[in-house]
Amino acid sequence: MEKGVIQIYYGEGHGKSTAAIGNAIHLASEGKSVIVIQFLKEKNENELMFLNRLEPEIKVFRFAKSDECFEELPESARQEEVMNLRNGFNYGKKVVSTGACDMLILDEVLGIMDEKVISPEELRDLFAAKPEEMTLVCTGRVLDDSIREYADEIYNIAPEK
Repeated sequence: MEKGVIQIYYGEGHGKSTAAIGNAIHLASEGKSVIVIQFLKEKNENELMFLNRLEPEIKVFRFAKSDECFEELPESARQEEVMNLRNGFNYGKKVVSTGACDMLILDEVLGIMDEKVISPEELRDLFAAKPEEMTLVCTGRVLDDSIREYADEIYNIAPEK
């Protein structure tokens, strides 16, 4: 069986999630299974409906409930959304511990780390628990330096023009 890697797509440019989903489609076309957990994503029903058509090879989960941007939520709503996002991260930990797929994409997990929903230590623990054959893909705008050394591949997506 092939050895999986830890990939990180980060930066201010657009296309991080798109690159991750492209990898998912490539892997699914080889008969492999992919789970995508999205954090801090605005609700785009058309996109979600399209991604759901890729099941059963690619399964997409969103745990955020609010229609508003996380940063703009009032404190009471923010605390509820933190619980939802943590539930999503905990589901990701369960997927890793059970080896439930060939590729796990944690879309905007770096964002929930930047927002202090999870700590760098929690993400590093998840990396350490990854089964050898699983590929783990993380996306987000900001890459904490304490995470860099754990990644096998890092892609900085930045606009040039």
